[in-house]
Amino acid sequence: MTFTLDFPGSEPSHYVISISSDGHSSYESDGKLSPDSSADPFRLDFLVSPATSKTVFDLAKRAHYFQGQVDSKKHNLASTGSKTLTYKDAQQSTSATYNYSPVAAVQQVTQLFQNLSTTLEFGRRLQYFHRYQKLALDEELKRMEQMAGENSLQELPAVVPILQQIVSDNSVINPVRARAQRMIGRAESAKP
Repeated sequence: MTFTLDFPGSEPSHYVISISSDGHSSYESDGKLSPDSSADPFRLDFLVSPATSKTVFDLAKRAHYFQGQVDSKKHNLASTGSKTLTYKDAQQSTSATYNYSPVAAVQQVTQLFQNLSTTLEFGRRLQYFHRYQKLALDEELKRMEQMAGENSLQELPAVVPILQQIVSDNSVINPVRARAQRMIGRAESAKP
């Protein structure tokens, strides 16, 4: 199953997440690492938890694998980007593109994919800041903690490797290392 978002002016303005039924997943985006930089292509292969994989495919089934009318077709709605959900297995290949969908299962799977992108973009920026701008780590981890508290992140274990690098780096100030350790704790408590 694949989710694609194209939303010029947002950050990132384009990304694609693919999840297979065995949990193997990939993420590609054109996000910027800083507001004044140009798009910097990024790709990550990772595993989603069995629970997330099951949720994604259950929602696809509940949404009838995105067949039929998915978009609301209302013209007075604000644009939230062009989203495409694609489902493929041995028997079928279906796809739907929408701005906003009134279908509850589509709304839920859209939110899951958007939260997953947010999490992976945090990991990407943390890796960059850890290497090039250690002083930016504190603010980024504060934002990440806040969003985790609001349940706006998905699959925190995917970014644990960079969090562990930050915790292990004695050149990073202790409060930042403590924040990274708390995020690792959240990721571990989220595991089934």
